[in-house]
Amino acid sequence: MHVLSRPSLRKVIHSAIPFIAFTVFVLPLVLSEPAHAIPAFARKYGLRCSACHETWPILNNFGLKFRDNGYQIMDDRDAPIWQNPSYWPATFRMTPLWHRFSNLQAVDTYAAGGVSGAAIQRITSTGVDLSGLDFLTGGTLYKNISFFLTPSADSTGAFHFETAATRFDNLFGSTWLNVKVGKFELNNLLSEKREVGLTGDGGEYQTYHFIPVGDGNIFGQMGDNQLGIEYLGHSYNDRTRVSAALLDSDDGNVNLTLGSNSYTGFFTFDQAFDAGKWDVQRVGAYAMVGQAATYYKTTGGVPIPGSGVNNQSFSRIGLTTLFYLGPHFDFSFVTQHGQDNAWFGQGYGDAVATDGNGGVTCTGPTATTPGCPPNATPGTTLPVTARAPIWNGYTMEARYIYSPQLIFIGRFEAERMQQQATLGVPQNLGNINLWDIIARWNPFMTNRAGLALQAEYTVLHQIGTGPTVGLTTANLNENELLLATDFDF
Repeated sequence: MHVLSRPSLRKVIHSAIPFIAFTVFVLPLVLSEPAHAIPAFARKYGLRCSACHETWPILNNFGLKFRDNGYQIMDDRDAPIWQNPSYWPATFRMTPLWHRFSNLQAVDTYAAGGVSGAAIQRITSTGVDLSGLDFLTGGTLYKNISFFLTPSADSTGAFHFETAATRFDNLFGSTWLNVKVGKFELNNLLSEKREVGLTGDGGEYQTYHFIPVGDGNIFGQMGDNQLGIEYLGHSYNDRTRVSAALLDSDDGNVNLTLGSNSYTGFFTFDQAFDAGKWDVQRVGAYAMVGQAATYYKTTGGVPIPGSGVNNQSFSRIGLTTLFYLGPHFDFSFVTQHGQDNAWFGQGYGDAVATDGNGGVTCTGPTATTPGCPPNATPGTTLPVTARAPIWNGYTMEARYIYSPQLIFIGRFEAERMQQQATLGVPQNLGNINLWDIIARWNPFMTNRAGLALQAEYTVLHQIGTGPTVGLTTANLNENELLLATDFDF
C-alpha cells in the first residue's frame, strides 16, 4: 500500500482537519446518547452496548465472558424457543469510505519511439470506495448449543465463508467443557476480527501474519480463521481460560486443496486478576505448532491438490497482556517468536495456491502463472546456505475510551528478523514498522442499527520489499488516510 509525500500529506490533512474536528469532537457533544449492544444480541437481551463492548466491536471483560459462554447470559432467555418468533439474530455490516493511498511503483519511462526504461515513482490515488460486506448471524440453536455464521464478500462481491462453526457448551454442566467445530477465529486474547482498523494495512495485525521474504509457509497465519476442532475451558467467572485446537494446515481453505494430511495445534492460556479500581487485568500465552506440506504429487508435472506430503514443521509462540488503567484507558501488548523449517524458508510449501474458497489459482513450477511457488519434487535438495528463518514480532496497542461512543486508538508494530533463511542475506531484509492512528465515534447505536464515523491514518515501512528497477530495490513505503462510515443493521 502506499506513502504520501510531505507536501501532499500536509495539503490533505489541512483540508481534512475541519471535517475530522467537527466529526470527532463537536458532534459527540451535541448528539451523544446512550449506546446499545450490537443489534443481533441487543434485540435478544435488551443490553446496552457498553455491557459487552468498549466500543463495537471490541469486547470488554463481560463481553468476553458472554462469548466464552457460547453467546449466552446463562439464564432462561438463552434458548431461542423462548424468544419472539419474529426474532432473527442477523446483522449486516459494510463500510463506505473515502481514502487516499500512496506507494512506490516501477513505472515505464518513455523516449522518442517507445519505452526506454523504468523508474521508481510514487503513485497516489484518492476517491470514494467500498469495503467488503459481512453478514453476521449467531447465537443459540438450543440451550448450550450455539453457532456463528459469517458469509462475507470482498469489495467486488465475491463471497466466501469467513466463519461457520457449531459449539457445544457447558458439557456435563461444566464451564470447563466446551467444544467448537468448523471454521472460526483462533482464541487470541487480542482479537484481529474485533479490532477497528479499516485501512489495508491497519485492518490486520502484522505480528499475526508476518512471513519472511521468500518464505512459502502460508499455513501459520494466526490472524486468519481456521478449520478445525477447538476445546475451550474457563472458570465460572471467566478469570482463568484455556483452549486447545486441532486445525487443518490449510489456512482456512476448503475442499482439502492443500496438504490434507497435515495438522496444526493452537494452545492458549490466560489469567485475569482483579486490580480493584483499575479493573481486571489479563496476562496470557499461546503456542501454534504444526506441520505442512512442501511436496505435492504430480500429474504431468502439475501438483495434485490435496496430495501434499513431506511435511515440515513451524511454530509461533507468544505472550499477551491486556491491562485496564481505570475506566478510560487500556493497553494491549503481544510479543511473538516465530520459526519455520528451512524448506519453507526457501519458498516451498504453497505449491497449490488457492483463492480462499478452495479454488486452485496456481499449480506449481510448471504453471504459466508468474510467481507460482516451487514444489519440492523427489530429488530436490536444499542449498548448503539454507537455514531455518527465525523472527520476533511486537504489537502494542493503546486505547483511550472517552465514552462507549468515542474512542481513540494508537498502534505500533515491529517485526524483526533474527535469522534469515539464506546465509549472507542482509539481516534486516523484511523488517516491518507499522503505525496506525484511529479516531472512532458512534453517533448512535440502538438495538436495530448502528453507525460509526472513523478517521484513520496508517503508515507501513518494510525493508527491501519495494519495487525493483535494474539492480536497485526500494523499501516498501505506503500509507493510507481514510474517512469512513461503518454501519451495521
